[in-house]
Amino acid sequence: MRTGRMEAFSDGVIAILITIMVLELPKPDGGSWAAIRADLPVLLAYVLSFVYLGIYWNNHHHMLQAVRRVSGPVLWANLHLLFWLSLVPFVTDWITEVLGEKRPEGEAPDLTAPLVAYGAVLLAAGVAYFILQTALIRAEGRDSALAAAVGRDVKGKISAPLYLAGILLSLVQPLLGAAVYVLVAVLWFVPDRRVERQIAHQAAHGEPEQD
Repeated sequence: MRTGRMEAFSDGVIAILITIMVLELPKPDGGSWAAIRADLPVLLAYVLSFVYLGIYWNNHHHMLQAVRRVSGPVLWANLHLLFWLSLVPFVTDWITEVLGEKRPEGEAPDLTAPLVAYGAVLLAAGVAYFILQTALIRAEGRDSALAAAVGRDVKGKISAPLYLAGILLSLVQPLLGAAVYVLVAVLWFVPDRRVERQIAHQAAHGEPEQD
């Protein structure tokens, strides 16, 4: 099967997830800049989740440009990834609900459970992306452009331990856990040109570029 239908479906799902998150954002209580400032932590939580969904959409798109066909296992692996991504609005809303709760002045919100859940979803999505990547390489073959582009996959390998560190830190100090999630997003936010380079090289030379 060709990749177009799977990519279009995935694009639609991710677009819906982003829309859901926007619709769940609380409205500012008043028309002053102070009202926006009070909701700043909520907006930052939305921005982080938007960035993560954008990263997955970007890398998913690039990955599918390097393959010519998909198999049944690839379709299920893709649905597995979309399942975990579909939980991003849920855990984001949990975080924003806690942040938006009225508390006695000076009392910090208890974000332990929401941030642990957030990290667990990110970890599961990362594992699901790896499974999808592996399924695509298996369908395309070890000598494919995607296999050559993935190479040692350093960022992919360090992401899971970082997510685990973020989960554990969230149990001790939630802000430290959140900082780790931001760090992973920054690592992936920098565009990865491996797939583009492999596609260009294969188009010019007829074979994948070897590291």
